[in-house]
Amino acid sequence: MSTHQLLVLVLIQLLILLLPSVGLYKMFEKAGAAGWKAFVPLYNTWVMLELAERPKHWVFWQLIPVVGWFISMGIYVEFVKTFGKFRFYEHALAALLPVVYFPYVGFNPKDKFTGSGPVKKHRKGTAREWVDAGVFAIVAATLIRTFVFEAYTIPTGSMEKTLLVNDFLFVSKFSYGPRIPNTPLSIPFVHNTMPITNGNSYVEWIKIPYTRWFASPVNRGDVVVFNFPAGDTVINLPDFQSQRPYYDVAREIGRGNMDSGRQVILSKPDDYPLVIRPVDKQENYIKRCVAVAGDTLQIRDQVVYINGKAQVFPPESQTNYEVETKGQPLDETVMKDEYNLDMTNGEDVRSAGNGNNNQYDMLLTWSAHEKMLKNGLAKSIVPEIDSNHDVYPYDHVHVWSRDNYGPIWIPAKGATLPLTPESYPIYERAIRVYEHNDLEMKDGKIYLNGQPATQYTFKMNYYWMMGDNRHGSQDSRYWGFVPEDHVVGEAWLIWMSWNKGVRWSRLFKKIK
Repeated sequence: MSTHQLLVLVLIQLLILLLPSVGLYKMFEKAGAAGWKAFVPLYNTWVMLELAERPKHWVFWQLIPVVGWFISMGIYVEFVKTFGKFRFYEHALAALLPVVYFPYVGFNPKDKFTGSGPVKKHRKGTAREWVDAGVFAIVAATLIRTFVFEAYTIPTGSMEKTLLVNDFLFVSKFSYGPRIPNTPLSIPFVHNTMPITNGNSYVEWIKIPYTRWFASPVNRGDVVVFNFPAGDTVINLPDFQSQRPYYDVAREIGRGNMDSGRQVILSKPDDYPLVIRPVDKQENYIKRCVAVAGDTLQIRDQVVYINGKAQVFPPESQTNYEVETKGQPLDETVMKDEYNLDMTNGEDVRSAGNGNNNQYDMLLTWSAHEKMLKNGLAKSIVPEIDSNHDVYPYDHVHVWSRDNYGPIWIPAKGATLPLTPESYPIYERAIRVYEHNDLEMKDGKIYLNGQPATQYTFKMNYYWMMGDNRHGSQDSRYWGFVPEDHVVGEAWLIWMSWNKGVRWSRLFKKIK
């Protein structure tokens, strides 16, 4: 656990202990204790346990990361009982909203301190016991999922072979600071769509602006889970969603013209039912961060350059190569054990098809690439370069491909960008959609919020994400930047992996 992560946990615990202090001040006075004690973290819970005649060793259990949060909630519930509060909703308010409920009890002249006597005589019914246990489990799991870690399953091969399909991960929420949900009113444990009914699992009656506690930036090389930036609008059918993003379909229907494609989609709501999703309810994606805010990225013949410096390939990242061997026959067992290549899989190894028996098309990891050259199996290994120009920003000014891309500057908070016809198609979505401005270009002039503009200062940091499976990944090369408010957490640990059985060698493997 890093220093930053530990600091986040400590600060959250301090907030839990200090936010209710104003109400506790009056409650302590009603109980005959000095009010100032309410403002001393941990000592205030010692006083509560003393007044409630509960075990004082509970105070020290609060020092356990995460577990301590729930111990504090339990202490609040025990203390509020000494004011004659035994109903379910009263205990829920004491545990979840003490910052509001304790001032109400403290300043309400009708609420008196009754001590531990009535508490010892009170008995809960069996149904109430089950309800309390169930609610506690849901609350505990929701808080852990929101603030600490969340389970995630790899659905596609875009991160092969660093991460495999059906790897089950823990995603650390406090690596970059816990993000407060934009839509807090939602069904627990359901991301965005209800099973069976296919309706939204959330309502937007309450919307919280982007808030992240104890924020820490994403680092280059991190494997990051984030909300899919192009998932704000989706075609709500099984074969579409994030598999066929709305914007890709609009370009396809409009034959490159998104506006005309969009009009066709809007004119056929039965064929293309649309759903608009808030940031925290957009589909989760996982990729590697290859460039951070302020970087200039360029890809030349598959090699990523950051600020002019070539970057090392992740060891288990894979891409397509033309391999010329020295003529020796390929042994299936050796290829599997040494180079992680399945010769029965037509995607991993196939003949180049030119009649030359020592030339192959191979899907190699970088570590296998290096090992083949070192072991002398390969005479030469040349990357297969994709020259398809159908990549972001989908204009006629920037003639880029997924293997030869950029240079492109990654926006940074507080940095100012000149607005020109050349920069407009690259940064238009970030300025208009992610940072909520009116932006348009008419007759070669750019208008920001109705006024002519020649520059723009960004409000957020942005990142460039790419899959380790460089020729099999839908990533920033297709939809652009990932704003900081879309970042969910850092992929941390593989706790389970499955492919027709448990892949034992991958269990509890740290993600690098």
